[in-house]
Amino acid sequence: MRLRALLDTDALGLRLLGGGEELDRTVRGVMTTDLRDPSRYLSGGELVLTGLAWRRDAADSEPFVRILVTAGVTALAAGEAELGAIPDDLVVACARHRLPLFAVHESVAFATITEHVVRQVSGERAGDLAAVVDRHRRMMTSGPAGGGPDVVLDLLGSDLDLRAWVLSPAGRLIAGAKVAGPGLPADVCAKLAAEQLAAARTGRRGPHRVTLDSTTYSLFPIRSSDRSPQASRDVRETVLSDWLLAVDADAGDWPEERLDLLQGVTQLIAVERDRRDAARTVRRRLAHEVLELVQTGAAPAEIAARLRVAAPVLLPGLGAAPHWQVVVARVEWDGGEIEGGPVAQALLEEILVDPLATGPEPSDRIAVAHTGDEAVALVPLPAVSTEHDGSETGILADALLESVRAPLSAGLNDDGRVTLGVSAAVHSPEGLRGALEEARHARRVAAARPGPVCAAGHQELASHVLLLPFVPDDVRRAFTARLLDPLRDYDHRHRAELIPTLEAFLDCDGSWTRCASRLHLHVNTLRYRVGRIEQLTSRDLSRLEDKLDFFLALRMS
Repeated sequence: MRLRALLDTDALGLRLLGGGEELDRTVRGVMTTDLRDPSRYLSGGELVLTGLAWRRDAADSEPFVRILVTAGVTALAAGEAELGAIPDDLVVACARHRLPLFAVHESVAFATITEHVVRQVSGERAGDLAAVVDRHRRMMTSGPAGGGPDVVLDLLGSDLDLRAWVLSPAGRLIAGAKVAGPGLPADVCAKLAAEQLAAARTGRRGPHRVTLDSTTYSLFPIRSSDRSPQASRDVRETVLSDWLLAVDADAGDWPEERLDLLQGVTQLIAVERDRRDAARTVRRRLAHEVLELVQTGAAPAEIAARLRVAAPVLLPGLGAAPHWQVVVARVEWDGGEIEGGPVAQALLEEILVDPLATGPEPSDRIAVAHTGDEAVALVPLPAVSTEHDGSETGILADALLESVRAPLSAGLNDDGRVTLGVSAAVHSPEGLRGALEEARHARRVAAARPGPVCAAGHQELASHVLLLPFVPDDVRRAFTARLLDPLRDYDHRHRAELIPTLEAFLDCDGSWTRCASRLHLHVNTLRYRVGRIEQLTSRDLSRLEDKLDFFLALRMS
């Protein structure tokens, strides 16, 4: 479509501020940004929408416009909602670089313009491409009854013979299983999500091509279609929650028309994503209200009343939740300029889902609030059963960590960290405060461990392991050095393997025969080594206190 057509559409609220001689330029897409340098997300031909949050003073306009022109942007539209009248310095910069500039009336949402451009650009595609996108639009705008992302992917498969899936940042399959043949294996989903997160952090332009087991996939990010003036200005604010579109094809040699089509598809899916996020507002408010009551020590009856309101919303058709769990998350980035609470909230809303559940709707069975730099999830459980080994079902920290560690680590990119704590299930309002504290303590235990993504559960809080993370670092170093350094030095000089012998001896509960068998040693040789350990450290491994000291030293080293 051409710029002139946009200007002639009264519903869009556009007012031309400069570039009237360039109105026959063609618009091939739309992008909303408040980044100071959005070039890595531009491919040329876009109408760029901005709330001007990137502008701090008049000197910022010239470099911003120069970046847009270099990237081949068709025009710039600036919103009046935040700053009022468009600054003169921006008007002058656009005129200097012959970049058409529009003002967007404060009553018009960027989403309205985005939807109009996507619909018009898609509708003007030639032949089958035009028909496919138009059908996508009609299906998606019909609301949840139209089928959501599955309808779009179904049409991609039937009209363009493209197998495609929508995945969460942790690799959960959201859409595509029914229409694209067999669903992607869980390990492939996780690898594709990790590749997309890594690419997003490095700023590489999509689509990103990945080859797994001789199959090439093209990955397209799905970003929010409703970017307000306060929208993200740092990729780290959304990288852990953005969906992605994985296509079973190599887009490296695709024509521009097909690439444009897939970009349009991602925007249409983003509309569904935004609709689902808007529906989470009620659940977030419920979580915040319950969290406030718990933290302020409200009466159990008052908390119970709020839980009775929350349960039908989170578990429709069941009436009430007999058990609840609490999960606490914290996301920390180097530098500290990114607010961690909202990032952790969006992350929990994506990962606290049964890995086997598909579609966007079944995921909405939790309520998540954020306070400060942490997010707290209230998870209703229809029932809690006990397995044969005595363990309880529900969210388990180890299983949760295993499912998200690999992809999220790629998104954290060595400058971020995610820590999670999971409480036991409780069945009464009286237990909810304890569950919250339990989850927070478990998260602190996880935070003391190495690695970008760590989690701990309530089971670990009944162990001595709980105490170790809270020992000051200098005390740890002094304690372990006093006990273990003499053994390490001796091993280094004589290759005596005293440290491995000590570990095996303690692991075998001090049993001479079992330890000798494990190490493939004669018992007399084992006794000689243990004697040497006692001589070097002035400790007695027949005493419980000395055994415990060695055990703790090994765990802290």
